[in-house]
Amino acid sequence: MFVTPAYAQAAGGAAGGLGSLIVPMVLVFAIMYFLMIRPQQKKMKEHQGMLEALRRGDQVVTAGGLIGKVVKVKDDTEIELELAEGVKVRVVKTTIAQVMSKTEPAAS
Repeated sequence: MFVTPAYAQAAGGAAGGLGSLIVPMVLVFAIMYFLMIRPQQKKMKEHQGMLEALRRGDQVVTAGGLIGKVVKVKDDTEIELELAEGVKVRVVKTTIAQVMSKTEPAAS
């Protein structure tokens, strides 16, 4: 019976509230996709391509900072690096951070 104008305005504004919340959420998601998710996916694809192109004789840097020459690509997950003359280590392929120099494969 005694409804103040403040309560009457609040009740009418609630109907448009859902639409006004969804649009900003969609915009925030779109901005996050183009600024964060998409570049990360592109970087992952480039890294995967680099790992698939590894071959004997390439000089690489591991994620731990070791520099070595690829001696043998054992399988899809492991390679053998020569860190110094006579010092060979087995490394998980995904830990290769960078290929420093691409060389032709060494003659067998």
